[in-house]
Amino acid sequence: LDKSNVLLIGPTGCGKTLFARTLAKLISVPLVIADATSLTQAGYVGEDVESVLHKLLQAAGGNLALAQQGIVYLDEVDKIARRATAGSGFRDVSGEGVQQGLLKMLEGSVVNVPEKGGRKNPRNEYVQVDTTNILFICGGAFSGLDKVIEERLAVKQIGFGAAARPDSAALAAQVDREQPTVDDLVSFGFLPEFLGRFPVLAKLHSLGEKELVHVLSRPRSALLKQYARLFLAEGLDLRFSQGALETIARKALERHTGARSLRSIVEGLLTQPMYHAPEWARAGTEVVLVDTVCARDGRPPVLLSRDDFYGDGACGPVDAEEMRGVFGEAREGKAQAAPVSESAEDADPDAEEDQAATS
Repeated sequence: LDKSNVLLIGPTGCGKTLFARTLAKLISVPLVIADATSLTQAGYVGEDVESVLHKLLQAAGGNLALAQQGIVYLDEVDKIARRATAGSGFRDVSGEGVQQGLLKMLEGSVVNVPEKGGRKNPRNEYVQVDTTNILFICGGAFSGLDKVIEERLAVKQIGFGAAARPDSAALAAQVDREQPTVDDLVSFGFLPEFLGRFPVLAKLHSLGEKELVHVLSRPRSALLKQYARLFLAEGLDLRFSQGALETIARKALERHTGARSLRSIVEGLLTQPMYHAPEWARAGTEVVLVDTVCARDGRPPVLLSRDDFYGDGACGPVDAEEMRGVFGEAREGKAQAAPVSESAEDADPDAEEDQAATS
C-alpha cells in the first residue's frame, strides 16, 4: 500500500498538532514535529530539509527500519509559501526553495542524511533513509487564504442573467464552508508539484463553545485538572460551575486563537486565588468555587466548607451558581490580612518628639 500525505488547513488552536501526535501514539510509530519556518534551501543559513529526517532517526532511537515507518509533521507549512518579491531579483531561499527541496522527500526516495546531524559536508558520514513509507503531515493556519477563496467566489457578473452578488455576511459564511482547491493554494504561493504530493487535503474548522468547554474539563490532562492539583497541594478543592466554563469559552472565542487562549484566561482568573490559597486554607476554607460572576466580572471566588458545597450544611443542597447569593459576599475570597496601625505603646518616642518640634 502506498502512503497518502496529508495537508491540514485550519486556524490556530484547533488541534492540528494534537491530531498528528495522537495518531502516532495510536499506531505506535515514531513521530517528529518540525517547524517549517527554520528550513532553508541547501547552501544557505538555516536547517536543510534533511534535518527533519535526522530528528526522526533520533525519535526512533537510531533504529533505521522503525524510522522509515514513522510520521513527520511539518508545522507552519504556510510560512514557506512563495514570497511576493521572489520574482524581482531575490532568491526565495526560505519559501519556494524549501518547497523544491521537499519534493523528492515527500514523494518517496532515498535521502542521504548526515549521521551526526547538521549541514551537509563531503567529509561527513551519511545514513540512507528511504522515505517511501514515511507519512508526511503538513499543517498551517494559512492566514489570508480566505481572501483568495472570497475572490474566487465573488466573481462579478454583468448582464440581465447575472446572479445577484451575496452580501458580506452570506459570503463570509460561504467562504468558511468552502473547501480550498489546488488553484487557491497555488494563488496563495505554493508550487503545483508540491501540492501534488498531498493527495489528502483537509480543512479544519475553529473550535466552538462546546468544544472549548470539553477541552477545559474532560481530557486526562485538562487545564482545570492541572490547576486543581495546584490547589490540592494547599488542601483546597477547586471547583468551577458550568456557567463559569461557558463564560471562559466565550472569552476564548473572542480572542480568535482557539484553545491556546484558554490557559491565559484561566491564569488571569486564578493568579490572585493561588497567591491567597495558603491563607484561605489556614482560615478553614475547604472548597474554592469559581462561578459565573467570578469568570465574567473578575470578582473573587466563593470560599466554602465541604458541607456547604455538597449540601450537607444548614442550607441544604444549593446550586453552584446560587451559592454566592446564599452565603453572601462575606464568603468571597478576599485577602484576610489588613494593614495594622501602630498602637500608642509601640509608637517611636523620637518620632513623636520630632513631630512635636515640627509643629
